[in-house]
Formats: sequence, C-alpha cells, structure tokens
Amino acid sequence: MLNNFIQHTGIVAPLDIVNIDTDTIIPKQFLHKISRIGFGKNLFHNWRYEDVEGKKLNLDFILNKKEFQFASILLTRENFGCGSSREHAVWALMDFGFRVIIAPSFADIFYKNSINNKLLPIQLSIKEINEMFYLVVNHYGVMFKVDIKKLKIITENKIYQFEIDDYHHKCMMNGIDNITSTLEHESLILNYEQKNPDFFIN
Repeated sequence: MLNNFIQHTGIVAPLDIVNIDTDTIIPKQFLHKISRIGFGKNLFHNWRYEDVEGKKLNLDFILNKKEFQFASILLTRENFGCGSSREHAVWALMDFGFRVIIAPSFADIFYKNSINNKLLPIQLSIKEINEMFYLVVNHYGVMFKVDIKKLKIITENKIYQFEIDDYHHKCMMNGIDNITSTLEHESLILNYEQKNPDFFIN
C-alpha cells in the first residue's frame, strides 16, 4: 500500500508543449532497471542536457532554471504521456520530485500508470490551463495548493475544481494500488480456489 495522498502544495513548472510522449519523458536507453528509483536524473534527458552523457545542462530548458529546481507540480498541454506504455515515465517524473501533473488531457495508459503510482493527473479545460500558464509564466516560482479530498486547486487568484472518478479518488486518498485493491477481495479469491479441483490451481 502507498501512503495516503490528501493534499499537496508545491512550485508549478510550466512546460508549454503538446503531445509529450513517454520516450521524451524517459528515453529508451535508460530503461535498464526495474526499480522505481534513479530515473529522475534522466527525466526529459534530450531537453535537459546538451550532450548525450548528460553532463552539460541546457540552461534554456524550463526545469533547469533555478526557480524550478524544487518544482513538484507540472503544468503542461494536451495528450501528455502519449506513445509507449512504459511505466518508467511515471517513475522518472516522481523520482524528479513531481507529485501532480495538470493538463487538458492525458494518454489513457499514462493516466492509469500515474494513478497506480500515486502521481496525480488532473484534467482541466484548455481555458483554465491557459489561465494557469499566464499566471505561472508571469510569476516564476508561484505555488499551487492541491486539495485531493475536496478536488480543488487553489492558486493566488482563483480556485479551480477538478474531477476524478470515485474509484481513482479512493485509490489516491487511501494509498491503494492494483495489488492492494486485489487483496481487498482475498477471502473471495480463496473461497473460489477452494471450490475448484486442485488441477485447476496447480
């Protein structure tokens, strides 16, 4: 079981690009581990660094600016997380320090991977996203408060309401992943197994 996720306050980093795919989030050459840690240094590798080795920072890239070194909320555009289904993309975002992604839309598999790893994907209208970009771009270092329980984002000048289906809301609030959700029905599973011949189980 993951830790409960009730609310979060953090610096917002604006990444004003549409259709960011998972290979951009974490390039394929870094998918050599199955643990969830250590991928943050390779997040957006081809954008963050000017060299292949990742030793020379691209100082024009938004996440390399000093105001966003500790950003934990990513504000971005449509179809975030498209491309391959690699869960490493979510791991890289979380290992870097992000807890919340705000966008008009997400790729379906990326959205589900995020929920299962307790990275909160929030969908808002393009109009609302535009308002947020205007605020963040003109006030580097601005912070948002995300209230998961009340489904609200509180900014300096406005409160935004967001939606999430009841099941995913429960998972976020109670730190439930797919394994924990399955184990909630352990008695039913055991009962089913006991009613079947051994050769169905072994």
